[in-house]
Amino acid sequence: MDLRTYLGRLTEYGSDQKKENKYLCSRLPNSTKLYNMHLYNKVDKRVLKQKLIEEPFQRVTLSFYRYVNIPNPQEIRDQLFAEWAEINCFGRIYIAKEGINAQMSVPEHNMELFKQNLNSRESLANMPLKIAVEDDGKSFYKLVVKVRKYIVADGLKPDDYDVTNVGTHLNAREWNDAMQDENTVVVDMRNHYESEVGHFKGAVTPDCDTFRDELPMVLKELEDKKDKKVLLYCTGGIRCEKASAFLKHHGYSDVYQLHGGIIDYKRQIDRENLENLFEGKNFVFDERLGERIGDEIISNCHQCGEPCDTHTNCNNDDCHLLFIQCEACAEKYAGCCSVKCKEFNELPVEEQRKLRKGKRKPKRNVYKKGRLRPHLDQFKRGDLILESPLKLDEQDKTAHA
Repeated sequence: MDLRTYLGRLTEYGSDQKKENKYLCSRLPNSTKLYNMHLYNKVDKRVLKQKLIEEPFQRVTLSFYRYVNIPNPQEIRDQLFAEWAEINCFGRIYIAKEGINAQMSVPEHNMELFKQNLNSRESLANMPLKIAVEDDGKSFYKLVVKVRKYIVADGLKPDDYDVTNVGTHLNAREWNDAMQDENTVVVDMRNHYESEVGHFKGAVTPDCDTFRDELPMVLKELEDKKDKKVLLYCTGGIRCEKASAFLKHHGYSDVYQLHGGIIDYKRQIDRENLENLFEGKNFVFDERLGERIGDEIISNCHQCGEPCDTHTNCNNDDCHLLFIQCEACAEKYAGCCSVKCKEFNELPVEEQRKLRKGKRKPKRNVYKKGRLRPHLDQFKRGDLILESPLKLDEQDKTAHA
């Protein structure tokens, strides 16, 4: 009995029938026994990161998404986790009844096996894969596959859009031509910290924390522009599928979206020797936190104000603030966002444990210019305490496919 047959039988018999599961598992070879195998990672991240560093082979960072009916997402989730773990894939994948959204790191020598795996399922066959522009092979250090209600956290109700009625897809050449039209408005469908380090020239860049927040903001921004040609773009295309359908539902007829997003745009302009209309970096939701698209640096260090577009997370794990930090400030603050975080990190480990006992870590804390910039000196000292730390919904971490 092979792995997929076994997992199918698990579903057939029901997860509560452990005796039957044990019996089925006893018939598998040792290498594929799953009864005692957890279908999720349980190893300390420091161990995993060190193991990644020591790998003797190259990895390929890629992303893909598809809106497709998946009636049994939990079953598919368990199957994919087991099969992808078998060929040493890492990444963050969300599966819902409406489809799949994935960012992954695949060993180069297993790429064909990975493609065969996708093609073995009708719902995932012939999947367009977007390959990272800049890749050091260290984008992910573990495999996470989760079942979610939606593959993008948008806050929309089913009657807010029709996913079959989306904007017209434009390739890089068509996109560049459309941007020259004076009757065009270009809208960045990403979060503020993404557009801060890179965006298309002249684009509307909403000051939003999540995609859920952005949709009503864009609707308001465009309320007097229904006669305009609306161009939407995001990292890899998935947010534009929902956004363009949302706008068309609200009466915008001339809506277009960048096919394959910023990632594929970069590959197309390099291949066809086209003008690059994107300035700066493309923020990515993995360990790299960014990849260079244009040569310009359009943002500044959040601590000293010098030109910089390097995102990092505060070295104090109890803070983990996502912010922009230059090399000089990284040295000055030991990779922390403030003096207080630096001082906390320098305390003995036992003292740190005592201080953090009973306190909850924020899921994700994000630097917001509008809230912190007027009080920058206080922020650097650590005297400024956010009443409500900005948190990024877990699904928004993968909204960029």
